[in-house]
Amino acid sequence: MPKEVEESEEDAFDFLEFFRVKNSKAFRARTSPSPLSLSSFFFTCNTSSHIPIPRAFSSLQSEVLLRVTHSLLQFYLNFKPRISNQSYIPFKKMEVKLWNDKREREMYENFAELYAILKATEKLEKAYIRDIISPSEYETECSKLIAHFKTLSSTLKDTVPSIERFVDTYKMDCPAALNRLVVSGVPATVEHRAAAAASSTTSAAIVAECVQNFITAMDSLKLNMVAVDQVYPLLSDLSTSLNKLSILPPEFEGKTKMKEWLGRLSKMGAADELTEQQARQLHFDLESSYNSFMAALPNAGT
Repeated sequence: MPKEVEESEEDAFDFLEFFRVKNSKAFRARTSPSPLSLSSFFFTCNTSSHIPIPRAFSSLQSEVLLRVTHSLLQFYLNFKPRISNQSYIPFKKMEVKLWNDKREREMYENFAELYAILKATEKLEKAYIRDIISPSEYETECSKLIAHFKTLSSTLKDTVPSIERFVDTYKMDCPAALNRLVVSGVPATVEHRAAAAASSTTSAAIVAECVQNFITAMDSLKLNMVAVDQVYPLLSDLSTSLNKLSILPPEFEGKTKMKEWLGRLSKMGAADELTEQQARQLHFDLESSYNSFMAALPNAGT
């Protein structure tokens, strides 16, 4: 095909779109009450100054371009697509997929779950601070979120090595959630039980609970139960029972050491295991805290 004809066809398609816009219902309402024919539209565009026409169409006077444009316009008038409201469909929308296979789909779904857990924890922390929910409700829901977070973060440890980087990448403003999930690892009511408890008193039942939790934690280490998902619940229960006793000061050795270990374990995956040195150190801290606990009871008159 001659180059002149090819260029004319390209200009004709552009001109045809220009004609469609100018011949639309909205344009006719401002200018002419009836649709323009090809010849009248062509004549008006080339002779009238009140209808703007692109500079590219100023050369639409060649015989070849006139013939091509006329043929395309007749085809357009006879076969133009329509929908119920009589508007035209210029382009077909294309669906863009976020993933290419099942593996990528699962990864993005896990990202969405992690995003939701962080946002939900942030809202929960603010609700607790503003006294919108009770401490018991807060502790129950926060414990669930912490458990879900630890399980999911263990699954995503290869794709999301740093939760802080994930938060920064997706422009999330959730400092309270990071402190609760990554740094603390326990609900605020557990972390500050002495201040949150209504009127916690020394009782035989609470003391027995603390003793039982101490012994259970130490025995589990002797039985080589050193996985994070095995050790963490035992230390969490021990920390909770210690915070129930009002006779124990906030700086009590057992409280501070359990808080440090819980924070350390919360940064590890659920399937990770303590090294032999870490297990030995934890057992030593538990035994030392147990001795301090037993020594504190007579001073409180128990």
